[in-house]
Amino acid sequence: MLGLYIHVPFCSAICNYCNFNRGLFDAGLKERYVAALLAEIARAGDGVPADTIFFGGGTPSLLEPAEVAAVIRACRNSWSMAPESEITLEANPETVTPERLAGFRRAGVNRLSYGVQSFRNDELERLSRLHSAGRAVEAFHLARREGFDNISLDLMMWLPQQTLAHWLESVDQLIALAPDHASMYLLELYPNAPLRDAMARAQWSLAPEDDAAEMYVSGLDRMDAAGYVQYEISNVARAGRYSRHNLKYWADGEWLGFGCGAHSTRNGTRWKNMAGTEDYIAAVQASRPTVMDVRSLSPQERLEDALFTGLRLNEGLDLAAVRDRYQVDVWGLYGEALQPFVDQGVLFYDGRSLRLPRAGMLLAHEIMAVFIR
Repeated sequence: MLGLYIHVPFCSAICNYCNFNRGLFDAGLKERYVAALLAEIARAGDGVPADTIFFGGGTPSLLEPAEVAAVIRACRNSWSMAPESEITLEANPETVTPERLAGFRRAGVNRLSYGVQSFRNDELERLSRLHSAGRAVEAFHLARREGFDNISLDLMMWLPQQTLAHWLESVDQLIALAPDHASMYLLELYPNAPLRDAMARAQWSLAPEDDAAEMYVSGLDRMDAAGYVQYEISNVARAGRYSRHNLKYWADGEWLGFGCGAHSTRNGTRWKNMAGTEDYIAAVQASRPTVMDVRSLSPQERLEDALFTGLRLNEGLDLAAVRDRYQVDVWGLYGEALQPFVDQGVLFYDGRSLRLPRAGMLLAHEIMAVFIR
């Protein structure tokens, strides 16, 4: 089934490491933006089955519950939404109250994803986050009290001045809260990130790459011991709590994106909406196309995407399924180049599947590069 992605570009502050399509919150602009979203969704609907809605951003929890409800209702009116659909709202801890959380639940949100990033106040300050570690804990408990039984927490590792011990403090605090899902990412600094300048001025440093690898492995080892299952390079979950929406990205699925800068992939075609918020609103109001950069993927590009994303999953690539869908013998085509990784023990091949052990996940980009023709 289709996944539906809703982009909300508004933030209370701009984090110094972020390169997503976002801008500062403006109440009037937000109201016009939501109206444009509703119109775009209504215009695109074709009634086919869909089973996930994901509000990403930005900070989607800056929307009013009534606005979230209106968007969900528009999606249900435009697609055949499964009764058990997963509906995720990304939220920042400083934006939630009991009343807002209760409103999001009534609106139909049944999965909450908190951008925590760290449970150490010094690290949060270096990232220019608005919440404290204590506020993140409080926000988690508020959501539980309001009935959210599917909560994900995001953590970032390899932060400026972060040590292995500091990282594991955050991992242990996450485990103590017992969320249903967790995402654990390495910090990626884009070229013009303000955090780069802040690091230079304050002489903050990043730990050596070997320490970053140890952070990754040791953090996941602790999640294993706590009963979580790693199902993707950066994601772990309790049984039955995988992100169904994000699995569409990794398991060769299809999705439609709405809002400024949102990406879509369907029927072998990829496209994205214009990035500017005002430009997007004006286009919708004038009934002009919001879409740009439409590209029909070649069979080789579709295959490469399926191999790249599928290898991110813990279960790896089902080679028979790839053969059925793309009429390609993956090992016959790439086996010679992949064999050295198999010999090193960083890639497993049993004739039926290809998958990365944890050690191989540290070399994922190098291994995946084999698939580029």
